[in-house]
Amino acid sequence: MVRNGGRLLVECLIALGATKSFGVPGESYLAVLDALHDTHGKLDYVLCRNEGGASFMASAYGKLTRTPGICFVTRGPGVTNASIGVHTAMQDSSPMILFVGQVGTDMKGREAFQEIDYRAVYGTVAKWAVEIDDVARLPEIVARAWTTALTGRPGPVVVALPEDMLTTVTEAAPLGGPASIFEAAPSPDAIASALDMLAAAERPVLLMGGANWTADGRAALQAFAEASDIPVVAAFRYQDQFDNHSPVFVGEAGVGMVPHVKNLIRDADVILAVNVRFGEMTTDGYTLLCVPQPTQKLIHVHASDREIGKIYVPAIGIHAGPNAFAKALTAVKGDRAGWRAAARKAYEGTFAAPVQPGPVDMVAVSAWLRENLPADVILTNGAGNFTVWPNKFFKFGPEARLLAPQSGAMGYGLPAAIAAKVAYPERMVVCFAGDGDFQMNCQELGTAMQAGAQPIVLIINNGIYGTIRAHQERNYPARVSGTSLENPDFVALARAYGFQAERVETTGDFAAAFQRALKSATGAVLDIAISPEALTPRQTLSQMRDAALASQKAKA
Repeated sequence: MVRNGGRLLVECLIALGATKSFGVPGESYLAVLDALHDTHGKLDYVLCRNEGGASFMASAYGKLTRTPGICFVTRGPGVTNASIGVHTAMQDSSPMILFVGQVGTDMKGREAFQEIDYRAVYGTVAKWAVEIDDVARLPEIVARAWTTALTGRPGPVVVALPEDMLTTVTEAAPLGGPASIFEAAPSPDAIASALDMLAAAERPVLLMGGANWTADGRAALQAFAEASDIPVVAAFRYQDQFDNHSPVFVGEAGVGMVPHVKNLIRDADVILAVNVRFGEMTTDGYTLLCVPQPTQKLIHVHASDREIGKIYVPAIGIHAGPNAFAKALTAVKGDRAGWRAAARKAYEGTFAAPVQPGPVDMVAVSAWLRENLPADVILTNGAGNFTVWPNKFFKFGPEARLLAPQSGAMGYGLPAAIAAKVAYPERMVVCFAGDGDFQMNCQELGTAMQAGAQPIVLIINNGIYGTIRAHQERNYPARVSGTSLENPDFVALARAYGFQAERVETTGDFAAAFQRALKSATGAVLDIAISPEALTPRQTLSQMRDAALASQKAKA
């Protein structure tokens, strides 16, 4: 059968198992859009309002489903807008494929209209950047892109599609299906060495991360940790990958790391790090473990050989998939009950915080949400001080999920929530967004309305860029510059996009407003009035400023 490159691409994606895609249309890939006209119910196209939102959706979809999130954007301005999602997918280790239009091969190298050298621009941002220069090779390139996005350390791939490659007719056959690629399993010697080191440890810690866990793999890791009485710490924003109700779970190593987690990692004699990319947040700025030779004995297990030894020299490095490794573990005995129990008690204590100043107390709101959200809820957030509420004041059971960017990208939460509703329309999805964070991608409410993928959005509205104001007050106290916001009427804005919306003015009003949101068939936006003083759960904005001023005075 003869077909053009656009149709061949779409047929290959369907054969690989893609069912959803996100994008903004462009003339550079009209042949793909034409092919998608006939694929409703097979490969659906979610029409987005900005390429940044589309790429966030694809990144979040890949993280949630463990299959590549598919994104289509046009060349030049389109793909540069989409770069934020590529960067986020890379730091999140999320499988994603960004397909982007390109000028025709007869115009390349001339700086034609909207031309970009994608290999040069994305070579250091994506796992792989490639441009198709022969339509007959399109199935080969797409198959490799799919495999590259999923295997080893998952991540984003950028595939450039010159216009003539999409319109050229070919007899090349589409793919028949995806490859069945099994995780690399650890050798018996590697498992024995790791278990011997853990058995001899007095203060072991299990540090786990990544989103490419299976239910069996997570269950096996939990069974091992509980049987061995080893405390478990989640890497930055991966606390949803381990049952927080387990007696061995003791917290998250991330931004705003609580003291007991810092002490636990610093004081450990053996750290078993499984599926962890050692980022700045998880290591508290690379201070908890010495670079390059940690004082703690490090057992580093990762599916990518490029992660082992990248920053820290491990005592034992094991190149294996996380699930295969977890299933190979057997319990190690030892007297660790006190070490583990003290850490768990400290974790439980982190949920207690003072009454917050201002109209709505998010400590009380978070406590209500912990008690009332369903077991399989999906929470999302972007970036800002408000993320402390979904990240530090919620307990994730085995079915709950968190979609939050390791890249610290503002504006991720709403697109991620829309992608979650596209993937699982029957599940409750709750997006936490600051007022500044929300306005980075608030136009994607239109995407949600059109796609019928409408989450519940909680806007934590304090009228400031909270994280930057916090840094400002600590470093340049009482010199406010560029961090105060004048906001629109969020309720009117949300209603214009077909959402139920209301303003929550007091703590006592929240529960009833949320219940009304649950009953809405259109999704809901709750604009929650928060005081700028309630910048962190345990220190007000004024306290930050006063402490900084006192420090300046003492140094003068």
